This record gives sequence, structure tokens and C-alpha cells, in this order.
Amino acid sequence: MVTTYTVALFCHVLGVLLFASGIVLAGAPFEIARRRSSPAEITAILGIARAGAMLASLGMILVLGFGLWLVHLSGFGFSTGWVQAALALFVVALALGGYGGQRPKRARLHAADLAATGRPLDAKLRQLLDDRVSRAANYTSALIVLGILALMIFKP
Repeated sequence: MVTTYTVALFCHVLGVLLFASGIVLAGAPFEIARRRSSPAEITAILGIARAGAMLASLGMILVLGFGLWLVHLSGFGFSTGWVQAALALFVVALALGGYGGQRPKRARLHAADLAATGRPLDAKLRQLLDDRVSRAANYTSALIVLGILALMIFKP
């Protein structure tokens, strides 16, 4: 029998899958683009990363909306420690991911400009692709998402 809870749980899990796959689809092409030297290739590859970011955004909305509904339906309450920790970590992960995604976006735009004018990869594009702070923010965000998943499963 389908209940309100099972519908909310289904949509929440669907959001988790979209969110996680979006993170992978945004991150993997970025790492591939870092190893390329053609601005046209980099532009195309980072276009895939852009699609991943949009998929992650859709998943984020579903995860948050249906997750909050599940907390309400389940009786855990918003004052439960693991719920508060998950929400706080979610905000931190989103902030880090948003920050970390700015350099890849700028790299995609710069690579497109270089490709359109027939210029080769330059130092600015290499710097945007190799930015350690952005990469650290993105990897940390992904690790935090794994931590949130552990909180959701084990509910300590």
C-alpha cells in the first residue's frame, strides 16, 4: 500500500540519486578537462560538468524538500541531533560546492573564448583548471555528502 511516507521516501531517495550522480557528473569531467590541452575539448568536457551541476541542483531541491517532509512525517523532529547535523552539513556542502564550482565555470567560459578565437591554452586557463582551493572545496563537499549519507542511514 502506498502511503504519504513511502511517496516522500521515494522522492527523497530519488533526490539523493540525482544529487549524487550530479556531483559525479560535475566532478569527473572537470578532472578529465584538467588533463586536456585543447580549449575546444576543455569547453566541450566542461559543458558536461555544467549538466552535472544542474542535475545536482535538481537533486538538492528534492533532497531538501522531501527530507524535511520525511522528518515531519517520521516523528524524529527537527530537534533530533542527527537531523540538525545533517542539515548543517548540507548547508556547508552546498556552500563549498558552490564556491568550488566558480573556477570551473570561469574555466569553461575562458576556454570557450579561446576556442572561438582559435587561440591555444593559456596560463590563465591552466591556472583556473589547476586551482587547488577550488578542488579542495569540491572534494571536501563530496566527503561531507558521504557523511550526511552515513547520518541518514545510521541515525546516531
